[in-house]
Amino acid sequence: MYVAVKGGEAAILSSYELLAEQRRGDAGTPELSVSQIRGQLKLAVDRVMTEGSVYDPELAALAIKQASGDMVEAIFLLRAYRATLPRLGTSVALDTARMQLDRRISATFKDLPGGQVLGATYDYTQRLLDFTLLANAQPSQQAEAREGAAAPTVTPRVVDLLNHEGLIETHEVPPGDPAPVDLTRTPLRFPADRATRLQNLVRGDEGFLLAMAYSTQRGYSHSHPFVGEIRVGTVELELAPEELPFTISIGDMELTECEMVNQFAGSKTEPPQFTRGYGLAFGHSERKAMAMSLVDRALRAEELGEPVEAPAQMQEFVLSHSDSLEASGFVQHLKLPHYVDFQSELELVRKMRATSGKNEEATGEQP
Repeated sequence: MYVAVKGGEAAILSSYELLAEQRRGDAGTPELSVSQIRGQLKLAVDRVMTEGSVYDPELAALAIKQASGDMVEAIFLLRAYRATLPRLGTSVALDTARMQLDRRISATFKDLPGGQVLGATYDYTQRLLDFTLLANAQPSQQAEAREGAAAPTVTPRVVDLLNHEGLIETHEVPPGDPAPVDLTRTPLRFPADRATRLQNLVRGDEGFLLAMAYSTQRGYSHSHPFVGEIRVGTVELELAPEELPFTISIGDMELTECEMVNQFAGSKTEPPQFTRGYGLAFGHSERKAMAMSLVDRALRAEELGEPVEAPAQMQEFVLSHSDSLEASGFVQHLKLPHYVDFQSELELVRKMRATSGKNEEATGEQP
């Protein structure tokens, strides 16, 4: 992102002071704490963690406070901090089949092994302003009773129901399971494999991915998606130290996982079947995971032998423009001084106008 700005030191320091005053707001109102942001603005915290590539709710909440609620600025702050951290190791691949579910729904099968779990969602609420929130409401007894009530349940995946009939594609782990490219350390190159694309989409701006996903549903794609399954819950994170013959658990992570099911007409090598789009995000981030899975499936068009015609199917377009920090930086750098560039363009336009006027006089034409 473009951040280098030169100017009067006193003016810049004064700008910092004004920014701090703006962030603080009315001094007569109690200051918003990081713990309040973490606990009460959870969905914002989860988005900043996902696109900032750091699973740390406290740091994400701090970034939101420092950025006065500007999500893109908060993501930038968290990524900048991430760049200073040493890498201590690589975790074992997460097993989301062992997720302790807080929410699990499917739009493809009504009756599921383990059942549908609605959990906390805005899906069934009326989009009306709740003016009771203007009062300092106390937590209800029902909410307090639910606190700490964990019900760990291992449930099979919905796509396994289709696997039994061989109706959905499967992906075998390649020999040696080669490590994916680390997009945080290696520049993006095209064509990008699916593992690299998924990394890019996880860090991509939610609004951009939502627009791309929406475009696939409005005639810019050739398949109809179904939500195979959305899971929200906690997954154990494990490390496998080289000096130990076993893995060790280092904590739990809250994740949202989405598997989108799309019809596939078949090709010369593959029979008609269902294909998958995949999305994964930190915390409770259903919209991001769903958009990611739709775009992931669209980007597989060439791999599946489908014509690449729509913007969402063009990996260079999608992956190069999905990052909010890159986009914000390139747009906002226009605020920086461009005096010399503009003066040269100004002189060029003046010369062009003068030349045009002379030509009109020579031909006798009226402007």
